[in-house]
Amino acid sequence: MITCMSQPSARRRGDRNPQQSVQANSDLADEEQLSYRQKMGDQFSRREVLEQAAKVAAIAALGTTSCTNSGSEKQPTATPAAPPVVPAAVDVPAAAGAPRTLGKTGALVETFSLGGEGILRTNGREKEAVPVIVEALRLGIRYCDTAPAYSQSQDYYGAAFRELGKAARDKVFLASKTHVRTRDEALALLDDSLRRLSTDRLDLWQLHDLRTMEDLDQIFGKGGAIEAVERAKTEGRVRFVGITGHQDPDILLEAMRRYPVDTVLCPVNPADARRSPFITTVIPEARKRQMGVIGMKIMGRGQIITDGTASAAELLRYAASFADTSIVGCSSIAEVRQNLAAARDATMVLKEDERIALEKRVMPKAERYDFYKA
Repeated sequence: MITCMSQPSARRRGDRNPQQSVQANSDLADEEQLSYRQKMGDQFSRREVLEQAAKVAAIAALGTTSCTNSGSEKQPTATPAAPPVVPAAVDVPAAAGAPRTLGKTGALVETFSLGGEGILRTNGREKEAVPVIVEALRLGIRYCDTAPAYSQSQDYYGAAFRELGKAARDKVFLASKTHVRTRDEALALLDDSLRRLSTDRLDLWQLHDLRTMEDLDQIFGKGGAIEAVERAKTEGRVRFVGITGHQDPDILLEAMRRYPVDTVLCPVNPADARRSPFITTVIPEARKRQMGVIGMKIMGRGQIITDGTASAAELLRYAASFADTSIVGCSSIAEVRQNLAAARDATMVLKEDERIALEKRVMPKAERYDFYKA
């Protein structure tokens, strides 16, 4: 069983200074944060297992050794306490079947991708965050998500790429975002993102968190961020452009009409039908335009799991029924392994009757799970 945890946030819409991008718009929570500790207790990474084994061995060694005091009086042999039970590391199978294609980008992806939140949306926790990225890359995750608004997420990715080398960077489809709406601000933000990510290009640059028609008018108007996109593509610093949003599907639909974007990042969870649905509006239109579809909010910030309404495996399979891939922010190596193992299940996509049954089960509490909508 995989569970999730939420992280409160509060966005300041007026903050458009790219130099403040590390702290800006901290409520742009486009991905789920997972925490297995809510229902399973602490999970141990391989390193933790080895460390625990070493501790147990040390205790055992002490138990077989007697010691004397200065008067040569023999002390009783120490009896070690029973060692704690250490959960075995989750075996992650190889990817089953052919990878999916992320729309007209042609990129090959799996149904589960690494989000830029969880432990990655923190400050000053490089020792914990970078190993999560390294393990994800080692296991073959193909799509990596981040954003300037996600605290030091981009810095952690940069550190991981420096540790693993250029070949590791070249193997992944790297996506970041711009939350600023003007050309000059967006170009400055892109410079900062590339520096922090230790790369010379983004595979996907997304116009982040589109909420209002005013956002679109500014982005697609004279001097808007779309001009930065065009320039960056010409310079080879950006390959593809995408849009993201979780408040109003009509805004994403209008953005598609205004510009031929390559991908859309939008919510995909079984509570979607209650109001302002994305699954029945945005996703079909994206498919008509041969766009890649990336899912987010797939676990309702973990509340669906916490309530016991559905399991994480069910929600991963539900999202895979609509999106090419879904991003999930992980808080530990164990979470990366468990999510990837579930996503590589051969029976990943839900059948129609299974989807309908899950939607009916979730609907009585749907108001708790679609909080991110306008």
